[in-house]
Amino acid sequence: MKKIIFFDTETTGVNSTDFLCQLAYKTGDPSAVEAGETFSELYKPEIKIPPEASSVHHITNKMVADKPSFKESTEYKKIKELFEDENSIVVAHNAKFDIAIIQKENIHPKNVICTLRVARALDKENKIPQHKLQFLRYYLNIEIEAIAHDALGDVLVLEKLFERLFNKIKEENKFSDEETLQHMIEVSSRPSLMYSFSFGKHNGKTVEDVAKIDPGYLKWFLDTKEKDGGDDEDWIYTLKHYLNK
Repeated sequence: MKKIIFFDTETTGVNSTDFLCQLAYKTGDPSAVEAGETFSELYKPEIKIPPEASSVHHITNKMVADKPSFKESTEYKKIKELFEDENSIVVAHNAKFDIAIIQKENIHPKNVICTLRVARALDKENKIPQHKLQFLRYYLNIEIEAIAHDALGDVLVLEKLFERLFNKIKEENKFSDEETLQHMIEVSSRPSLMYSFSFGKHNGKTVEDVAKIDPGYLKWFLDTKEKDGGDDEDWIYTLKHYLNK
């Protein structure tokens, strides 16, 4: 049986130059999602935590001043072995970001599920305005006591969201647990197709409609994303899809 590891990080920011300052995880399995070990700890990052980051997760430099770095912590070896085990599946929302953060700590999971990409893939009719974790928490009426933008709080919400997505895929496709997990891993391994704009002059319109009435905007947006370094692979994939590139 595969071991599921729901995890989340809090960091010094959202750029490639930022570092981990909190990690939380909870272990479980598809048939007993709530069972397992819970862990959460603060760490001293390689750079100072800026006020912008503290204003989101409320972790300050004073709180981590006497903490070890993640790699120097006593639990680092255990977490590395757990996350890298071939029978482990790590689950995160917008996993690309969290995986990049732990890869900087030399942790490289073999199996990954991104609930953001899975949620987008299931929302084929584009009924959900956005797919951020906390938005889905309230949109889907996930009732749980959890502090938003705290790593452990987000893990608890993530766990419940995963359960919803897992059961929906399993029931709709008549999959076994193993088939459901494999499907979620496959969906997570490729970029998401974005369906609509929630910003800019075409806010609220579908990408398909904008491709028909203003393809120049899509070309400009694609050029902008690629010049930014190409990190936003979901939008780049979407724009190329609708521009037939």
